[in-house]
Amino acid sequence: MAASDQVSTELWDEFHTVVNMTSRELQEWLSVEAASEETEEVPDQAGPPTGRKVLEILGKRRTDLTADDTRVMQRVCDVVRSQRNAEMEPEAGDANWRHSLMNIGHDPLKPA
Repeated sequence: MAASDQVSTELWDEFHTVVNMTSRELQEWLSVEAASEETEEVPDQAGPPTGRKVLEILGKRRTDLTADDTRVMQRVCDVVRSQRNAEMEPEAGDANWRHSLMNIGHDPLKPA
């Protein structure tokens, strides 16, 4: 099975809907979030593994995706959909909640 066959059009579209941060916004967020007074991670290694994987996926063409990419895409869609209303309207909430979603590329304050 070709890698492009592993990602349905529905998953591809949903992933690019729920991940509403650009790759630049996500990279900057992960870098800032990972920085502390004592250390600052190398930009390519900043942030949680799933966030880094989302960033990697955003830089790929659909035909270049792997089975692992597909699993991450599905997991990100499931997490965002389980924590957001169906309309995905901008919503303020607890800072930890917002930051955890931003770590995987979804800013709940960003308009749809």
